[in-house]
Amino acid sequence: MSAIQGKVVAMTGASSGIGAATALLLAERGAKLVLGARGADRLAALAARITAAGGEAVHLRTDVTRRADLTALVECARTRFGRLDVLVNNAGIGPISPLDDLRVEEWEAMIDVNIKGVLYGIAAALPVFRAQGFGQFVTTASTAGHKTVPNQAVYSGTKFAVRAICEGLRQEAGDKLRVTVVSPGFVRTDFLDTVANPEVKARLIAARDAFAIPPDAIARAIAYAIEQPDDVDVGEIVVRPTAQG
Repeated sequence: MSAIQGKVVAMTGASSGIGAATALLLAERGAKLVLGARGADRLAALAARITAAGGEAVHLRTDVTRRADLTALVECARTRFGRLDVLVNNAGIGPISPLDDLRVEEWEAMIDVNIKGVLYGIAAALPVFRAQGFGQFVTTASTAGHKTVPNQAVYSGTKFAVRAICEGLRQEAGDKLRVTVVSPGFVRTDFLDTVANPEVKARLIAARDAFAIPPDAIARAIAYAIEQPDDVDVGEIVVRPTAQG
């Protein structure tokens, strides 16, 4: 029996890419899922697919820039399943561009989703985990949170911030709560759809098509962290394509 069997897992950004792959894998291993994302139709289709395969999944439209939505997602887990074992803070955006483009609204959106969305998730789940005496945060960061390159200054800054926040949370968590960061490299998802600068987008698409890895690779890393015994805290996992520099 999988160590994930029966665990209640709430997840943001669950409707596609890494989130959808993770939801399917965790469901296959017996998790009870509470799925949140902005794409309501895709979210409903994913939950239906999991249910049809014999798994357990409920879904709730969730915009991580709204604190109330994260509170509702956590409460949905408690109402439906009686507890919350894991919150996967997976929602993120990356409209990458040179700073000279001055896409200030896109900078603000990355801060709202990538940083404040994680903080809202922590604010929703931390009191629940404290009351229960157990719980785990799993947050999707990025290799851009380890190294910044041209055109990624703001995106990279948000991911450095996420890693710092999660490390601080880990140090404050005590011996009952676990805190994991998963930092993916280049993954084959629709992540590049929001990149507006045509030259940057073309280069990124070429790189993606040349060597990006499938979302399932990140899903396996997340599952690995969750399935560890309660006294084992996997602090961070970096998963990148072998060919990524």
